[in-house]
Amino acid sequence: MHFFARVFLPFLLFVYIAIETYLRVQHTSLCGEVGCALAGELLRFDHIYLNYFGLAGVLSLIISGYLSLKIRFFETLFFIMLYAGIAFEATIIGYQFISNPEPCLFCLSVFSSLLLIALFSQVRHFAVVLAIVLFIFIGLNTLTIPQNRSFVTAPGLYLIQSETCSHCKRVKEYFSEHQIAYTPIASKEINARGFLKFVDIGTIPVLIIKEASTITILKGDRKIIAYFDAQHKEEVHKVAPMPVQSTALELSSDFLGAGGDAGCALTITETPSCADDNATPIPQH
Repeated sequence: MHFFARVFLPFLLFVYIAIETYLRVQHTSLCGEVGCALAGELLRFDHIYLNYFGLAGVLSLIISGYLSLKIRFFETLFFIMLYAGIAFEATIIGYQFISNPEPCLFCLSVFSSLLLIALFSQVRHFAVVLAIVLFIFIGLNTLTIPQNRSFVTAPGLYLIQSETCSHCKRVKEYFSEHQIAYTPIASKEINARGFLKFVDIGTIPVLIIKEASTITILKGDRKIIAYFDAQHKEEVHKVAPMPVQSTALELSSDFLGAGGDAGCALTITETPSCADDNATPIPQH
């Protein structure tokens, strides 16, 4: 049983990773799902290096597992490496479940294989392994992690706002009065905050006008309202931008990520000394 759990099962896992690595080099993959492609986008480096790292780790597991049959020191080393690998994969899988619409099937297969090896290697400690995995998932779920998908996909208006911001309320009242359709985005959304920080905007409301090939950004309630007044209240998604006092930026059509307005719990503090006197500053955390 020890040989099966510590040598044979890791060897099968090594073969599986080796096949996937070879296919990756050939620009194909055993995992053809969207989740696998999205998982690669989360890495700081080319995903092939993670495969190389996995091969080296599993090979070390095979060697230490074989030597553990005769030398007790390598038995301890085997379980340290095995549990470290499980924690590593659990972190990656947990992050994928939060940030991606679907996880990578290849990563799930490797994670499941490591759990199977742990189960057959030492059953009495398997409950501890599951507890560690569970708390890794719980810990990751306490973090505000941006989702790796596009939210602004169709032409229209997207308003980054807060329920407690008086300037935002003025824009929303204007839109309601003039029957202008828009999608509200709560300023507490991590994707929205990341976008505003990226383009160095520290105040709300911010209106994103997505057209066929361009995206225009307007900051501040007066500038947003002035934009539509200047357009003579025509349909906003059919009108080209006019020169007004606004902050505009051209971005790729799938750059911004944001969620829906579920009631903003973020406290927006209004100060007369803010850079834009007709907008509400977002406090930095």
